[in-house]
Amino acid sequence: MKAIWYERTGPAPDVLRFGHQDAPVPAAGEVRVRLAASGVNPSDTKRRAGWIGLSMPHPRIVPHSDGAGTIDAVGPEVDRARLGERVWLWNAQGGGRPFGTAAEYTAVPASQAVPLPDGASFADGAGLGVPGCTAHYAVYGDGPVGGKRILVQGGAGAVGHLAVQLATLGGAEVITTVSGAAKAEVARGGGARHAIDYRREDVAGRVLDLTDGEGVDRIIEVDLAANLETDVAVLRENGTIASYSSTSRPELPLAYYPLAFKDLRIHFLQGYLLPAAARRAAVRDLTTWLAAGQLDVRIAATFPLAETASAHEALESGRADGKILVETRRRPATAPR
Repeated sequence: MKAIWYERTGPAPDVLRFGHQDAPVPAAGEVRVRLAASGVNPSDTKRRAGWIGLSMPHPRIVPHSDGAGTIDAVGPEVDRARLGERVWLWNAQGGGRPFGTAAEYTAVPASQAVPLPDGASFADGAGLGVPGCTAHYAVYGDGPVGGKRILVQGGAGAVGHLAVQLATLGGAEVITTVSGAAKAEVARGGGARHAIDYRREDVAGRVLDLTDGEGVDRIIEVDLAANLETDVAVLRENGTIASYSSTSRPELPLAYYPLAFKDLRIHFLQGYLLPAAARRAAVRDLTTWLAAGQLDVRIAATFPLAETASAHEALESGRADGKILVETRRRPATAPR
């Protein structure tokens, strides 16, 4: 099969290799998926780059945890009725596994290949795994959101846009921050009641004005280091910051008493490590809402498999609004070799 891999960390053009390797054989409890699309996430590019000292956990890594395709082989202990099933994947290369979805085929535990609803595209499925499960856990991991006010920082990004939609579907009033009018329209299209341009407006002042000084109950945070002071200012007492990243820098300007005096909580979450119950809830809800046509999985750009390095660079540029995909197969399927 054709695949992308790296055997050392570094810049994408320097370390990513395109070539042939043996197609995987599904082990007991696994399925093999003939991939149609592979999703690229910031965690994929950071691992490949050796970000903050990340090392190589395996001699060779086929990157990417998200993808979608069709089950073409099953291992022992898996119902053969799943052959031919269209599926979306989560954690294909997460959790320490060496071979992800930047290839024509991948093998994963059967539970990590989720039936893709009729009417949903492979692009939809490849855009769900990390951003969808992360957004779901960020929104719902600290309880129901019906009747609550939620601030989503970065509501036009891959995770943020899904968080806006998921919170709205859960009955929350959503305020979000964006950079520019075009992204504001994207966020409003996902259900945000208000979109604040953080480059031009005082975010804390606008949030408090929009909520009659009451603030918000929960914040979904993409850049905790940059936004912590604002978050503390606009959170109500007993509020929670659910942070899935700190994009500007890893060190936090943390002052104890501003949080303690309001009994605030920071929930540091990792989309690859959801508790089992949270994972089941995320997979269930994402699939249900996708089937109902209630989720918009925004795709920013699609690259051919051979140009995966360019896909990584596009994501690292910070200019992509939505998910970056790699198209793993452009021709009719053939048997792996």
